[in-house]
Amino acid sequence: MSEFAVPKAERYFEDYVPGSVHEYGPISVEASEINDFANQFGSGSWAFENGAAENGSQKPIASEWLVIGLMMRLFVEHFLSEVASIASPGVDEIRWEKAVRAGDALRIRVTVVEARRSTSKPDRGIVRAFIEAFNQKGELVLGLKSMNLIRCRESAPLQ
Repeated sequence: MSEFAVPKAERYFEDYVPGSVHEYGPISVEASEINDFANQFGSGSWAFENGAAENGSQKPIASEWLVIGLMMRLFVEHFLSEVASIASPGVDEIRWEKAVRAGDALRIRVTVVEARRSTSKPDRGIVRAFIEAFNQKGELVLGLKSMNLIRCRESAPLQ
């Protein structure tokens, strides 16, 4: 497990070291969130797994997109820089591995796969990370690869 050398309010591209691993969480999955999300956006395919939640014998299952939202909350609140994060060109290879239920507590593990300075815009770099979300039992529930554009420290405005 790695800790950043600087807090996220001082974190720039140079602080994202390939091979470093960071863990954050937990964040609780509430039944009310699952129901609110389902009412507003639809339930998602996990909600119908083996008729779960229909007979009341099992806890409601969260939509895959709600799980992504919870994962992103941890990612943005703890991993991404407050001062240097520019944008994300996207994510790749999203895999939902296991259903997430009300009462689960999720944590994420973020592995910096690549940190490469941009050749066309040298004031920033591209940070690629593999993000995994686990439930309280340590079971993998979600994995994806992210890309983020992060401003370089040398390009930061003078204070």
